[in-house]
Amino acid sequence: MGDTYKTKSVVISRKPGKDKDGLWTAFLGLFNENNPHLKAKDPVKVLEFKNIEKVRIWELRNVSYYLMGNDIVINNLVELTINVDNQNHIITLSGTQDLPELD
Repeated sequence: MGDTYKTKSVVISRKPGKDKDGLWTAFLGLFNENNPHLKAKDPVKVLEFKNIEKVRIWELRNVSYYLMGNDIVINNLVELTINVDNQNHIITLSGTQDLPELD
């Protein structure tokens, strides 16, 4: 099992690894409010994972990809669980969201 955090939203970002052809470093910023990128808020917690090939988003529905910053924002979280598979260079995010009803 991974680590679970009580948080309202997460911003997923990246930066290059040791060389341009290698694996990347994934950054997860945890916030106490939705859409923190619109308010220039600092994260409550920043998690950094080196040598990552991909981040899987498992059974979460309210996910936005922002082209201007190459970031993914997941809002309306109640909790977020982060599982890291270092052998396969994969992070899997799952959790619980408090989503509004769809019309």
